[in-house]
Amino acid sequence: MVATPIGNLEDLTLRALRVLREADAILAEDTRQTKKLCARHGVATPLRAFHAHTPDPKVDAIVEELAAGAHLALVTDAGTPLVSDPGARLVERASDAGVSVVPIPGPSAPLAALAACGLRVASFRFVGFLPRTGAKRRAALEELVASPDATVIFEAPPRLPRLLTDLRDALGPARRAAVCRELTKLHEEIARGSLEELAARYAEAPRGEITVVVEGAGEVAPAPVDLEALAQEIRTRVGAGERTKDVAKELAKAHGLSVREVYALAIEA
Repeated sequence: MVATPIGNLEDLTLRALRVLREADAILAEDTRQTKKLCARHGVATPLRAFHAHTPDPKVDAIVEELAAGAHLALVTDAGTPLVSDPGARLVERASDAGVSVVPIPGPSAPLAALAACGLRVASFRFVGFLPRTGAKRRAALEELVASPDATVIFEAPPRLPRLLTDLRDALGPARRAAVCRELTKLHEEIARGSLEELAARYAEAPRGEITVVVEGAGEVAPAPVDLEALAQEIRTRVGAGERTKDVAKELAKAHGLSVREVYALAIEA
């Protein structure tokens, strides 16, 4: 399992280069992408397609090939295999068959983002892409509300504005985060700030690969809020005809609280 550059083609390690050259074949998520890397470094090893939609019979055939003594290198389009990338089925079945599975470490977008995000990161967790819609997405966001760990999230550029607004609404506008875009590439950008600031900055979708780091709840010092006064304001505004959800959303933004907290207070009030 060979980690490959996430942008800058010079980031291929010497060990990875040797392994790619010595392998009988390279299993690539997209052979067109890997062909560029091989051409840059003079690797002439044959390329074979292997991706998330590779059928099970083909996976089993590869395992048989490995068990018979073949030496294959598995790569993804960028970064470390199996980190939100295909390959888990092959690794599991190869391991079960007694095949030696060797990690060749190197570039990793989550680790690069954590190193450069400029946030306090005592511990972290990587969640990859959040569910796009529905109850699963809401549950994933709710898990972040009180989590003391920094969270690393992948997102597609067109969906970044919605991710940042959802994070802001769930975690509160004061929670700090970093949007790491095009890491190691020519137009690398690392934007740090509150979720409110970042949501405004990326109201329109940017281009490029995106990794978001969100600071853990334990790192945020919430401003003291007079809950009784807040409850009284809710009672007054709802009594005047405003929708409870609208009031909760507005007050959460004003006081640096999550919408969930204020809505629960509104229901109680």
